[in-house]
Amino acid sequence: MRRRFRPLAVTALLLALAALLAFGVRHLRRAEAATNLPTAPARRGEFRVIVRCRGELRARRSIQITAPVNVPELRIVWLAPVGSVVKAQEPVIRFDPSSASQQLQQKEAALKQAEAALTQAVSQARIALEQDKLDLAAARYRLERAKLEASKAEVVSALDAEESRVELGLAENKLSVEQANVQLGRVSNEARVASLTRARDKAREEVELTRYRLSQMELRAPLEGMVNYLPNYSQGWVNAKPFKVGDQVWPGAALAEIPDLNSLQMEGKIEEIDRGLIAAGQGVQVRIDSLPEIVFPGKLALLSPLTVMGWEWPPTRTFRGYADLEKTDSRLRPGMNGAMDVVINRIPNAISIPAKALFTHGGKPIVYVAGKGRYVPQGVEVLARNPDEIAVRGISEGARVTLVEPDKKERGS
Repeated sequence: MRRRFRPLAVTALLLALAALLAFGVRHLRRAEAATNLPTAPARRGEFRVIVRCRGELRARRSIQITAPVNVPELRIVWLAPVGSVVKAQEPVIRFDPSSASQQLQQKEAALKQAEAALTQAVSQARIALEQDKLDLAAARYRLERAKLEASKAEVVSALDAEESRVELGLAENKLSVEQANVQLGRVSNEARVASLTRARDKAREEVELTRYRLSQMELRAPLEGMVNYLPNYSQGWVNAKPFKVGDQVWPGAALAEIPDLNSLQMEGKIEEIDRGLIAAGQGVQVRIDSLPEIVFPGKLALLSPLTVMGWEWPPTRTFRGYADLEKTDSRLRPGMNGAMDVVINRIPNAISIPAKALFTHGGKPIVYVAGKGRYVPQGVEVLARNPDEIAVRGISEGARVTLVEPDKKERGS
């Protein structure tokens, strides 16, 4: 009998040892899996309940640079680099000045010719006036002499007296004719001088206009900002491209736009479900995608009363919120994408955990708290939710919670 039961006892002992070994391996694997789980501490502090929305930077103030209105034949020969930051009164666009310079030379030559003609006419008028005065004085002298001879009619013969009276009449007629000639010459000279004066003034105005056009060959920045060139629609809307060197410009065309970098604000797209939670004056935190290490605090300044259609496909309609930044950075540019967190509530002295650390068991929220090499499920009460973190009640400050559910991690291993 002893020999018969000995193999059975050995078999049972081997099975027991195998089961004990399997249990130990399983326990070791579970402990190792629990040790390797990613964790995060529960933190205490003010919890800001936010509404997150995407958006981009916009300039609240922007000024366009337009081509001169009354300047023909404008062709661009130089442009400031695209996207460069220029200071106020720095050159931005230069046009070809050769045509205006040639016209200025021609207009100045015409002005000198008109001034010379006017000077000559004035001198001739003065000479003619002096000659007319001399001729008029001679006519008066002859009239006075004729009167004197006519006064001798009583002491001379009748024939001589009649001759003196005839001479007197001729002298009077000559004086009248001379006075008429003097008046006619004066009026004629004044008309000629006036005509030449108008021609001189017109030539001077054309010179001033050409000089003004020449001064408009260089457009300067009205304020400090970044240069952005606008599309040139001269070849149609389909072929429109930003203005470049060599383009012919029509008078009054909008060539460039300079946004004021000190007036940047964040334009966020707010979903309709969040519109009722947001109001103007609430604080915001802006994060720019290209500058993730910097948080720009600000305040929500304006909300659109109606939804705005977006340009993306499929098209969407969202409300727009505009936030003013309390501080700026020299690296910020209009059009940069980013996120805007609108603070709608603040919970003081709250316990917060990452959003990934909250799980559901039996329809109730739980977290897994570290405890002696394993994680213990702990029921919590959710106070508020954010996209990245959650405010809870039911665990202590500093407790480490897992970011992955232990059972899932173990099955995955």
